Amino acid sequence: MHKDKLRWGILGCAGIAIRSAIPGIQQSKTGIVTAIASRSLEKAQKAAEACGIPTVYGSYEELLADKNIDAVYIPLPNHLHKEWTIRAAEAGKHVLCEKPCALNAEEAESMVTACAKAGVQFSEAFMYRHHPRYDRIKAIIKSGEIGEIRGIHGAFTFNNAKDAKNVRYQRSMGGGSLYDVGCYPISAARYLLDEEPQAATVHAFFSPEHDDVDMMASGLIEFSGGVALSFDCGMWADFRNPLEVLGTIGRIEVPSAYVTSGNRGGFVVITPEGRREEEVPDLDQYALQADDLAYAAWGQKPMRFAAEDAHLNMKVLDACLQSARERNRIII
Repeated sequence: MHKDKLRWGILGCAGIAIRSAIPGIQQSKTGIVTAIASRSLEKAQKAAEACGIPTVYGSYEELLADKNIDAVYIPLPNHLHKEWTIRAAEAGKHVLCEKPCALNAEEAESMVTACAKAGVQFSEAFMYRHHPRYDRIKAIIKSGEIGEIRGIHGAFTFNNAKDAKNVRYQRSMGGGSLYDVGCYPISAARYLLDEEPQAATVHAFFSPEHDDVDMMASGLIEFSGGVALSFDCGMWADFRNPLEVLGTIGRIEVPSAYVTSGNRGGFVVITPEGRREEEVPDLDQYALQADDLAYAAWGQKPMRFAAEDAHLNMKVLDACLQSARERNRIII
């Protein structure tokens, strides 16, 4: 492994890889994108040309056999995450896997275990939490400026329902709004509260037009002390992604909770002293995410978010989906 640059391979040509993750790695302090693979060599070649990637493979196996690759990013459909994470770990590659990392907590646990056994780093690609604005939000909460936390509300919705062939609408592939976007407010609440939830109650709209996946879901995630996350997520609704942390004497409002491009990354703190806009640096959170994994791979810093976090987040998602299907409150 080169200690000046972590050499990345990309398993798949998904839009998130082309638009965000690959440019992020290329702009990071630590990483270079060495190769990209697809089951279609032509598709991989087009992606490589568009992104300036020197090496192309027509299969994932070929990329994992490349000794010039230190780490892989996996943006494949959700049902393929477990297989290719474990195969990458067995090939000695560090793994950054798109969210949700698996189809259920059992799969996630096996992935975490395989990476630990192979001595490689594993990270679930929740890019937002690598940006320093969340450190700042957490610091404000801990300072007591908004008082005791009484609740968190988050939302993440968008409308892509016309694209019926999209993998998001294939139940066997791990489709559905909880997996695709509901996982964000759940992850954020767990991070900001520094604890795991106790129960979940979720109501969802399952669409027969979209292989019966949850196209919209609204839920309540219970934490200790009467605190809860209320959230909604959807793939057949107008776009929005706010987060609000409500305290006894104030609140924090994050209008765009998971993107930081331009001036959209700031947030507002409201207290008895007034309203304060907190500006944050316009940093590429995908680059920061890549750097965090690289420093851990080199043994310079521990992972900011332990691999086990992916397993714990999947436990909550499991409970949410079970609650929505059964129309019951589920103990986590």
